[in-house]
Amino acid sequence: MGLPYADPCVRSSEASSRTWYTDDMRNERDIIVILGPTASGKSDLGVRLARTFNGVVLSADSRQVYRGLDLGTGKITHQEMSGVRHELLDIASPRGQYSVSRFVRDAMRVIHTIPLERPIFIVGGSPFYIDALLKPGSFSHVPPDPKLRRRLASRTTAQLFAQLRRLDPTRATTIDRANRRRLERAIEIARGTPSPIAPPAFTFRVLKIGIRVKQSTLFARIDARVDRRMTAGMLREVARLHRHGLSWKRLDAFGLEYRFLARIIRGHVSRREGITQLKTAIHHFARRQMTWWRRDDEIVWIEKPSAANALVRTFLRNR
Repeated sequence: MGLPYADPCVRSSEASSRTWYTDDMRNERDIIVILGPTASGKSDLGVRLARTFNGVVLSADSRQVYRGLDLGTGKITHQEMSGVRHELLDIASPRGQYSVSRFVRDAMRVIHTIPLERPIFIVGGSPFYIDALLKPGSFSHVPPDPKLRRRLASRTTAQLFAQLRRLDPTRATTIDRANRRRLERAIEIARGTPSPIAPPAFTFRVLKIGIRVKQSTLFARIDARVDRRMTAGMLREVARLHRHGLSWKRLDAFGLEYRFLARIIRGHVSRREGITQLKTAIHHFARRQMTWWRRDDEIVWIEKPSAANALVRTFLRNR
């Protein structure tokens, strides 16, 4: 895989819990990652831990960076933040493309502003974003290839997915196979030549906490959450985004809620059928998230959120 971004970075050391970055102003940062499938309770746990340990929450969600994508992405509200500082929410226009490379740049910029004594809680359901920040050695700069993109433009999403599966089977297991833009970029990265990486200077000390939820319970939570958001006006949110200039194609690219609710609005499916399809698609998405994280043996999995307090306390005590 590849990752284009301007911040100097180097490959992680043999001790994979430490990630190296070039920065003369910082030495070692305490990073606690709260991860898990969608609807597992990451946001609530992140707030509770940040309040307990005087930390800052850094969102790692590829859609919550966009302004106006609120109910559909499950973006935390100001009230739900409970006074905890949150970063990397509402920082991009949905008319533009926000990339994983920009996420890494923005995250590093924010991290530099946080006092060393305050732990950083990375909370989010975008595994690719989290790994890009914490495991830069797994990603390298691959510049855009206009000629390749022109060739890929003539292929269907099914053909693109089949090509990616041949080139990078691991990435194919986690990618949204209906998202044309991500498929094209993944192929570009798999075929590209990475650029060199700069020498190390400081480390992230990382604790990864994963929330494990029984699949039947998780799916029930997902379905109930979709119903609550529909009642709260999620369909109106999608319609409003379209009225304000987002094309149907752009809404489809955001995937899941925006893709399926746009189809309902356009009359392609009934409301009932569209909601059923959406719930099923989110179930599949949750499975893809877990497939990605099962490869990471650094994650400490918990079933009860209360178990996280002791883990974080021990981690911070051992600085």
